[in-house]
Amino acid sequence: MNDTASTLVATRESYGKALAALGESRDDIVVLDADLSGSTKTAAFAKNHPERFFNMGVAEANMIGTAAGLSFTGLTAFASSFAMFAAGKAFEQIRQEVALPNAKVRICASHAGVTTGEDGASHQVLEDLALMRVLPNMTVIVPADGRETELVIAAIADLDGPAYVRLSRMKTPIFLPEDYVFEVGKIPTLRKGQDVTLAATGVCVYQALLAGEILEKEGIDARILNVSTISPIDSETLATASRETGHIVTIEEHQKNGGMGSAVAETLAEIAPCPMRRLGMDGRFGESGPGDELLEYFGLTAPSIAKAAQELLGKGEA
Repeated sequence: MNDTASTLVATRESYGKALAALGESRDDIVVLDADLSGSTKTAAFAKNHPERFFNMGVAEANMIGTAAGLSFTGLTAFASSFAMFAAGKAFEQIRQEVALPNAKVRICASHAGVTTGEDGASHQVLEDLALMRVLPNMTVIVPADGRETELVIAAIADLDGPAYVRLSRMKTPIFLPEDYVFEVGKIPTLRKGQDVTLAATGVCVYQALLAGEILEKEGIDARILNVSTISPIDSETLATASRETGHIVTIEEHQKNGGMGSAVAETLAEIAPCPMRRLGMDGRFGESGPGDELLEYFGLTAPSIAKAAQELLGKGEA
């Protein structure tokens, strides 16, 4: 594993850094925020480019509509808020004013998943991927670490149509290598393996890699996939993993229903079905507490992932 994994950075911080850099190189970039720029990390862009930054107040629906309008003038609009509000409060506007007309709006939503932590269930949105990936034209991305986040923001700046990027509040390791390449719509294989595939997204990718190390000690060769692009899904890579390993475990801090695991299962059901186990929130809301403890509580850390893989392979208690 990359030796920089000791460096902890929240993906929202890397988003702010990448956005500020993008603003320096391109004058078509405009940023909108719903009075949360200190938390979403768009404040750096606001400081350097106040004429291209718009604080819309606590009004996500209006923010999305304004972002769409700006995009129709030829600008590239980034709109940010907490994921609960960006996806939840503004869904109608996202559907009608962004996805339907295929507007060049990038919705970058922070504080997603149970790792939002002490803010509790009301703010720990676990349904946003389901809402966004069902929309036609919408690209849905969940970066695994700070390095991938910077690459994602650079990539979607030139994307045709809208995008939704899910970002974390909790600081997590930067573990992807310096030469890592992100490509929209592709699922990178982080570790080769033949016995089982661990397909994870967001902050759970690092835990999947750790689970791979646990499984290796038990004689199980795990393939690790970073499903950073959830829509469009990379069906070719998934089908290859299914056929070559025969078993897949998906891991996400999202509802099992409608999330990344559902996208993987739906894809493979038609082209290369195999036994699967989906790890995530099983039809319940989150709890208040430190993000890392909540990942453990809900069975989304390496030991629980390894156990699920063993059970799927018939080598542990069901």
